[in-house]
Amino acid sequence: MVDTDTKRAAGRGLAGGIAAWILGYLVVYVLYGSDVQNSFGSSVLEVFTGEPVAWKLVGWLFYNAHNVAVQISLLGQRSVNLVTGADEGGLTALLALPPVLLALGGAVAAWNTAAEPTTAARNGAAVVLGYLPLSLAGALLFAIGSGDGPSAGPALVTAVLLAGVVYPLVFGAVGGLVGGHLSAD
Repeated sequence: MVDTDTKRAAGRGLAGGIAAWILGYLVVYVLYGSDVQNSFGSSVLEVFTGEPVAWKLVGWLFYNAHNVAVQISLLGQRSVNLVTGADEGGLTALLALPPVLLALGGAVAAWNTAAEPTTAARNGAAVVLGYLPLSLAGALLFAIGSGDGPSAGPALVTAVLLAGVVYPLVFGAVGGLVGGHLSAD
């Protein structure tokens, strides 16, 4: 039987994971969406695909911030990380975004639930419940092209394992350690 505190922590973790993922994507979109929209690469991809792709390219940056490479299949397979490979220092700051948001989500999930470190970390790591499904869905939605032609998008296995599992478990647990010790009394 699952106790009430565990259910509450799981619910908070689910909500915190969903909020962290959506907020992370939105922050990247607000910061870089217009640059991506006006880029030469975006224009070329829109011509080839016949659809707007800027929102997908912003998703690539979001996954790159999790150290998930984008796989490009055009005359061979190539992996790129636009964040870590950027000459501009501004993009590398995105590497801090997922850990900070996941730690905050973990702190909220574990808020006032347990002063015992193991329980607090577990409660914070519950953000994986919301972050993992969105990481999988996003990796599929942000892909461009399909079939035998050229294609590109976040590396699916890495997106699920690294962005969807490792990041939320580690950074959510760290946030949970903090949040578990914070109380409303």
